[in-house]
Amino acid sequence: MLKYILKRLLMAIPVLLGVTFIVFTIMSFTPGDPVQTMLGDNYTQEAYDEITEELGLNDPFLVRYVNYVVDLVQGDMGVSYSTKRAVSDEIFARFPATVRLAGAAIFLAVVFGIPLGVISATKQYSFFDSGSMFVALVGVSMPNFWLGIMLILLFAANLGWLPASGDKGFLALILPAVTLSANSLATITRMTRSSMLETIRMDYIRTARAKGLRESRVIIHHALRNAMIPVITSVGLQFGFALSGAVLVETVFSWPGIGRLLVDTIKLKDTPVVLGVVVVMAASFTVINLVIDILYACFDPRIRTQYK
Repeated sequence: MLKYILKRLLMAIPVLLGVTFIVFTIMSFTPGDPVQTMLGDNYTQEAYDEITEELGLNDPFLVRYVNYVVDLVQGDMGVSYSTKRAVSDEIFARFPATVRLAGAAIFLAVVFGIPLGVISATKQYSFFDSGSMFVALVGVSMPNFWLGIMLILLFAANLGWLPASGDKGFLALILPAVTLSANSLATITRMTRSSMLETIRMDYIRTARAKGLRESRVIIHHALRNAMIPVITSVGLQFGFALSGAVLVETVFSWPGIGRLLVDTIKLKDTPVVLGVVVVMAASFTVINLVIDILYACFDPRIRTQYK
């Protein structure tokens, strides 16, 4: 098991290098001058040249990228151009808010998505099945930012039941979590239904029913457990997508997470912060995929034998 985990972590290194190189390239060659943004409209050429030299922006592109990677390996993400604070402090001050939002969204998606998928599979072609699949199709197709705006207009502006923005407690979490969970809930519902339909047609399910086991026990203890492998994959991927997809939702709801930080710093062309956020998101996605692979062994004994 330990050898497998180390192998997966080593495989993540070229992925992180590739991601940082792409983002560094985009930030380097897109229009905009971070030094001018820092100094404002009124500045002298001496001050401009001094800050440019201080930030190392006079160095060639590859030299700047290699220097960044070397500092990153040593745990130094750099200093923000706009706030002069360490990038790691900027990110990890906001990262818990993003994790809380993504966790709440996936919790809602799992709690409602898996039961809906199971019931739809066991009642295939029924009115419930058709209705839930229609709602799931709408959820997959609907943009998060549009749903968020509609929820704000209904529950915040018109009814006044919930806050429209900010992180001001449990009530402020409801609207952004529901918005972020819509696509994940639809995906998990459809994946659960598909996996359950395939599983309940297996011979061992017919054997369990022939033995006289209750239908609820057949579905929950036999069918659902064996149908969970693709569902676990879907849940893990959706959690990773929620962390990265929170960018739009955090912007709509003014949620103080790293998604909103990413949008704000891209406008300022604050390259160290943008790169730091991307690295944290990519690393989080890698860890989530590793956890998914380990969870497989908890549900499928055939995979446990491979670890042994």
